[in-house]
Amino acid sequence: MATINRREMLQLAGAGMLASMTSFAADEKTATAATRPNIIVIFADDLGYADLSCYGAKKIKTPRLDLMAEEGMRLTDFYCCAPVCSPSRAGLLTGRYPIRMGINRVFFPNSKDGLDASEITIAEMLKEKGYATACIGKWHLGHLPEFLPTRHGFDYYYGIPYSNDMEVEKRGDPPLPLMRNEEIIEQPADQHTLTKRYTEEAVSFINKNKENPFFLYLPHTMPHIPLYVSKEFAGKSDGGLYGDVIEEMDWSTGEILDAVKDAGIDENTLIIFTSDNGPWLVMKENGGKANPLRNGKGSTFEGGMRVPCIMRWPAVIEAGRVEDDPAITLDFLPTFAKLAGAEVPQDRVIDGKDIRGILSGDGKRADEEFYYFHSGQLQAYRSGNWKLKRPFAGKIYGEPEGHPTLLTNLADDIGERNNLADKHPDIVGKMEARMDAFWESMLPLPDTKK
Repeated sequence: MATINRREMLQLAGAGMLASMTSFAADEKTATAATRPNIIVIFADDLGYADLSCYGAKKIKTPRLDLMAEEGMRLTDFYCCAPVCSPSRAGLLTGRYPIRMGINRVFFPNSKDGLDASEITIAEMLKEKGYATACIGKWHLGHLPEFLPTRHGFDYYYGIPYSNDMEVEKRGDPPLPLMRNEEIIEQPADQHTLTKRYTEEAVSFINKNKENPFFLYLPHTMPHIPLYVSKEFAGKSDGGLYGDVIEEMDWSTGEILDAVKDAGIDENTLIIFTSDNGPWLVMKENGGKANPLRNGKGSTFEGGMRVPCIMRWPAVIEAGRVEDDPAITLDFLPTFAKLAGAEVPQDRVIDGKDIRGILSGDGKRADEEFYYFHSGQLQAYRSGNWKLKRPFAGKIYGEPEGHPTLLTNLADDIGERNNLADKHPDIVGKMEARMDAFWESMLPLPDTKK
């Protein structure tokens, strides 16, 4: 690892030693729950850092998610791996930066490509260890049969194959399809009831598989625009239609938490709630908020990639924790592998790290390095609390044009407003060298999938 200065080198080395020294303790603590916990990942779409009341929302009430945080832990420095939909989902499921798979932009209904069959997903890995697997919600990694969840390790799929705004008639998009496994069962999908129906499907899956370990991936359609909500939640929130949508998702999470408790598997179930990227700020009242972070969806400023994350696992995670150690969705695959007794793929680079130490509170991530990619470019890099954001090539959605090289200390400046590049040229140089070395290590990159 490239160093910034001697003190930070020692800090990072110490963190690595701590992770090594405490890995046994973390193993012991997680092993006391069971050898193979149930795992549920609830993945919101375009939910901002400030859109839950436990993250500062004033007009949106999220009592079930707030309680989930009180009974588990709320992470303050948690990242998605891309600021837009398809790459973010690819990274979560594979533990790899999506640029390694050639997935740099979103897929559309006319796309001929998707997540390649050679990639190994969480579902495939856990299925080999006897887990039942289900994907319920928005897939967005290819809509053709060979790219659907059922071809990537999921026993069951129910949901829409791409974003809910992708039914543009003049572009030739078909009406939005709702699918069960590989069959279209409704077209156009009634979006008013999608959150409710996803929840019912998820609860049914939990009840059917409560006697054996399972992995449930629930990527919600909402709050991606266009916004829809069931009649039970319409007009209920002080946050307008957007608030109605979030409050229904809060209810949905509560239903899943209740189902796990009612099934008697609460202690041994890890439940994670997070978002695929930051809020779609240009949608104004129909989009979320990321304050105090800068910018939102489509940007490699913090508002585009730092997202809410709540984790709950009563047997392992101490209740009421607020965790500021950074982590990322890429970490799910190696962590879940260790929890399930599965092997992390050895024939490819896995960018995620085992974060069982963060879950148990006995250790940290193996490093505090994060790379921010967008549109096929490596735009920013975080090392410890330092973040370097480079100017980018071309016009990119979500990014302000013409910003200079930006160095910030996120511990003091979470909003990335104070540029320290001129004051610390040595740090800039070393971080740029680290970015360049990481980029070179990834070459040659595959062709971009569209």
